[in-house]
Amino acid sequence: MANCTHDCSSCGSDCASRDKTSLIKPPHAGTRVKRVIAVASGKGGVGKSLVTSLLAVRAAAMGLKVGVLDADVTGPSIPRAFGVYEHARGDEAGIYPVLSKSGIKMMSMNCLLEHAEDPVVWRGALIAGACLQFWTDVVWDELDILFIDMPPGTGDVPLTVFQSIPLSGAVVVTTPQDLVGMIVGKAVNMAKMLHVPILGVAENMSYFKCQNCGTEHEIFGASRAGELAKSCGAPTYARIPLDPAVAKLADEGRIEEADTDCLASVFTEILRSREIGNHKA
Repeated sequence: MANCTHDCSSCGSDCASRDKTSLIKPPHAGTRVKRVIAVASGKGGVGKSLVTSLLAVRAAAMGLKVGVLDADVTGPSIPRAFGVYEHARGDEAGIYPVLSKSGIKMMSMNCLLEHAEDPVVWRGALIAGACLQFWTDVVWDELDILFIDMPPGTGDVPLTVFQSIPLSGAVVVTTPQDLVGMIVGKAVNMAKMLHVPILGVAENMSYFKCQNCGTEHEIFGASRAGELAKSCGAPTYARIPLDPAVAKLADEGRIEEADTDCLASVFTEILRSREIGNHKA
């Protein structure tokens, strides 16, 4: 381009001369992360935070060092699910994540707000910038896996995460409805466009299992998890039941007590995913 400054970080044009890796940002100097996994969906309300939490709990139970970056800046829910209400602290070295009961590190906007109910009334660019700071300014220290709980859609924050944070892959969250599948497909196609591998599909609210007879009822329609996994090239999928007990644990800040076996196959693929270079991105 005639007016090109050759500084791709300040330019939104997708020209042929763009350095495709130039937007990747290194983490804080005190951070070493082996794998970064985005938990994404084009649709809101499908259970991304639940899937993120359960995957983090499963990883921690295996003795891995785990972190959760809550990228849903305007609707954060990760700290509440883990029963974390303390505020993050910081000094001249950076910001330090808060810890769950089992030692899972997390950073969320609700760890910074004075009151959990305070709204974040910011425009998209500012929200995306804050999310990126959770990667560049937080002292995560040594982590085997960092999970990123993504907001819905394909806008500023998902684009910033997919372009600026070195991802090992993504887990796509959906529910059985046709409409949801169509919108989730947008997030899948976004990941493909940005060369982020889909490691697995997690279908939330896939069925309800009767406690009396053990029959599985597909309340929201027939499962489409396998179909979606095949269409997006994911090696596996998981079906998560509609379970009031798990919802109660999340509401009470006790998600670390939940059974995570339903996500075993997806977690196996996460462990097989690539490590991010020298762990410093």
